[in-house]
Amino acid sequence: MKTIKIAIADDEALFRKGMKLILNAYQEFNVEIEAEHGVHLIEQLKVANELPDILLLDLKMPEMNGIEVAKVVQKEFNEIKIIVLSTHFSRAFVINMIELSAVAYLPKNSQPTEVAETIKAVYEKGFYYNNEVLTMIRENIISKTKAKANFEFDLTAREKEILQLICEQYTAPEIAEKLFISPRTVDGNRNNLLSKLNCKNVAGLVVLALQHKIVQIPLRY
Repeated sequence: MKTIKIAIADDEALFRKGMKLILNAYQEFNVEIEAEHGVHLIEQLKVANELPDILLLDLKMPEMNGIEVAKVVQKEFNEIKIIVLSTHFSRAFVINMIELSAVAYLPKNSQPTEVAETIKAVYEKGFYYNNEVLTMIRENIISKTKAKANFEFDLTAREKEILQLICEQYTAPEIAEKLFISPRTVDGNRNNLLSKLNCKNVAGLVVLALQHKIVQIPLRY
């Protein structure tokens, strides 16, 4: 695996520097940007020679908070994958940030190993939602909308098969092995799904697939 470039935006210096020390102890991680608030982060992104792969983002920061940062990153640096690390872990915050393209959401008191595994999963799969977040997504769908199972999407049988496995959080090589096809074919079908379903990333695919009951995602135990 290539080195995963990471940015951390958090106004708590102790947390930010502690997380940097923890992550840089992993051979595959390199924390390249530290920012104490959103404005500081955006300034650094604009002059960076290479953009980070992953942004660990706090929500409550001065100058520009995490919600505002997510909007700017989505618009100007949308190749960066956002993982929210916040003390705010209610359904409202989680759903709002997912709608703003956060591809993972963890409480700030998560174990360092869980943060590291989430970073790896996001880098490999494009998103990672644990059981708690998946449950929040389902509850939000139930509370906001009636089931949309009858909404028709022009998907092939293969695309539906691959969408199911994407939603179950398998990587492209794992999907290829399961279906006896090449990773390149998986990538092609994934890109077709993004286009057909008008989603910006695979996290969006998951939410839409759940909303319209195209797939059923089992919780992980």
